[in-house]
Amino acid sequence: MVPIIRRCLLALLRLLFRYEAYGLEALRTPGPVLLVPNHLSWIDWLFLWVLLDDGWKFVTSSTTAETSPIHRALMLNRFTFPIDTASPYAVKRMAEFLQGGGRLVLFAEGRLSLTGSLMKLFDGTGFLFLKTKARVITCHLRGAQRLLFSPNPNKKELFPRISLHVSGVLDVPTFGEIHTSEARSRLTLWLRDQMVRQQFLVEMTHGPRTLPEAFVAVARRIPNKRILEDVSRQTLSYRRLLLGADVLSQQWDRWLAPRVARVGILLPNINATPVVLLSLWTVGKVPAILNFTSGPAVMLACAQLAGIQEIITSRQFLERARLDVEMLNAAGLKLVYLEDVRAGVTSSQKVKSWMRQRFNPMLPLRLVGANDTAVILFTSGSEGTPKGVQLTHANILANYQQLVAITDLEDRDRLFNCLPIFHSFGLVVGTLLPLLRGMYVFLYPSPLHYRVIPDAIYDRACTVFLSTNTFLNGYARKAHPYDFRSVRYLFSAAEKLNEATANLWSQKYGVRVLEGYGATECAPAIAINTPLQPKHGVVGRLLPGIEARLEPVEGVTDGGRLFVRGPNVMKGYLNVEANAHFLSLDGWYDTGDIVSIDTEGFLRICGRLKRFAKISGEMVSLTAVEEALAGAFPEFGLRCHCAVISQPDSDKGEVLVAVTNESKISIDQIRVVLRGKGFPNLSVPRDIVHVREIPKLGTGKVDHRKLVSSLTELATRSKNY
Repeated sequence: MVPIIRRCLLALLRLLFRYEAYGLEALRTPGPVLLVPNHLSWIDWLFLWVLLDDGWKFVTSSTTAETSPIHRALMLNRFTFPIDTASPYAVKRMAEFLQGGGRLVLFAEGRLSLTGSLMKLFDGTGFLFLKTKARVITCHLRGAQRLLFSPNPNKKELFPRISLHVSGVLDVPTFGEIHTSEARSRLTLWLRDQMVRQQFLVEMTHGPRTLPEAFVAVARRIPNKRILEDVSRQTLSYRRLLLGADVLSQQWDRWLAPRVARVGILLPNINATPVVLLSLWTVGKVPAILNFTSGPAVMLACAQLAGIQEIITSRQFLERARLDVEMLNAAGLKLVYLEDVRAGVTSSQKVKSWMRQRFNPMLPLRLVGANDTAVILFTSGSEGTPKGVQLTHANILANYQQLVAITDLEDRDRLFNCLPIFHSFGLVVGTLLPLLRGMYVFLYPSPLHYRVIPDAIYDRACTVFLSTNTFLNGYARKAHPYDFRSVRYLFSAAEKLNEATANLWSQKYGVRVLEGYGATECAPAIAINTPLQPKHGVVGRLLPGIEARLEPVEGVTDGGRLFVRGPNVMKGYLNVEANAHFLSLDGWYDTGDIVSIDTEGFLRICGRLKRFAKISGEMVSLTAVEEALAGAFPEFGLRCHCAVISQPDSDKGEVLVAVTNESKISIDQIRVVLRGKGFPNLSVPRDIVHVREIPKLGTGKVDHRKLVSSLTELATRSKNY
């Protein structure tokens, strides 16, 4: 009778939810074995029960079972293993059952997810592994967070598509001679890593393969949700976003050269920018986003590197930004103005696109593959000439899925992005991630408006904010303590987060700054701290699907040169020599950073290899000295900044020089600070240079290349004089 009921219910689930299951052969594994699924809805057990044989038992709460007759019928029967969750002997009973060759289905979160994402796992799971040596099978229910039976706040559907993905049988790792409590914690962390990794792999296998497909998928689910707004106060829904992209895509054959794939983009953080990007992807064009803060000469060099003939821009933007584009015109580049493109749209084209989006949100996609280049970005050039980075659709979608897998971002979250879209952090994390996730995003054109931005975050009740250490210090000078009351996620990346900055935001605004780490070549995130796994002073753990290795560096005892490999690592460089070196590494990307990794997998950035000086045969981190000086002079306020560079020296090879924009700071004060923090004499700058302003990049990082060149030029002039 039971097999017949199972077959009937399975047929019903397939009819209502288009239910599919993968990897079912692992479910025939003999005990002792634990099956650990994520827990998203009240009927998760049903999607599993119809596939299992009678040898499996579901761990249930005997206390919850007594709340109603229905609970009792479902939770106390021959298919369940009831335990008293408040009893210290509950785990012992499960261990004894497993040791007898049992097979248990355990929802290790201990409760339904209230976020739609994987929540914390209880250490009791690690204890079971430690005591029973049972093998484990992880299971990912995809789409169950959209069920009406799910308590999380994400938008629900009457009959969402549900699929079940079963991993292979996993052997639990051993850690040698360590304390039982530490082993239990490590095993629990290992299990969560396996579940997060499985979610990522499932989404990459069964989710959209290109960015336009991903936009269409979310637009069909919530077509009328308003998800995009800029300083003009105009908002766009998904339907209007796709409508705008559809209309523009019909114009590009007229305005752009048909056989040239790459198109330059020179636009700020406005609603039109993601619309333009989506329209170009729709017709198979590759946008190359130019950094308008780098100056015409660098923009021209980047355009020539990418082989660009046309640049899409806006007259209004060029006038407000006071950009001198004469050099671009003189170089033969064609400027395509959005104002002119919009004026050429006919009424019939608008009606045709409106009809298409009104009844079935979609885009008339040309053939684009997952491994085709989606966007070209240019590195910051803080230590050399900017390089052109080719990121594929798969690269960007992989980084998106990696970030979503480890955070509990929700449909109702509201992200504020003032980081420039020409930077990978501002593009992928600040713009594409919320749009692909179904979140509202407010695009603000500049991160330098320290007084306005806190008010805008407060006014729009934004819950997610992205910034850098430099900009966070700027906002702290102007913001009211209540401006960030709604912020629950504050991510800082692109430069080192100083301890003084983190403490200030925690104490004044009650917001924990979560530091991350990445590179343009990795689309961009590599590691990040999360509320579930935070650790001060480090940049978090590697994202799922990323491998890392450390290569030894002469003179460095703590850490090594970091190489990473994963689906988010770029397709390659446009620069011939740089690309040849990258391809020779067989998929590994050389970050150029000196990194240490602790036993829990957290990364600590010691500094860039180029930011190390070899003094008397010892390697000295310039970054570490800069961090020690950050916030060391509170009497001069947050505007005070110190940078450290190295200069050649005939005796010691190199010496350090401190550079500051505060004329009252002396070299003796700097020496006192560093020696007070335990730095050896080799790490203490020999001299100090006072400047009016320390050059910064558009992301807020110190432009060390420009700083060194300007000081060298100053020294040359002084010598000649």
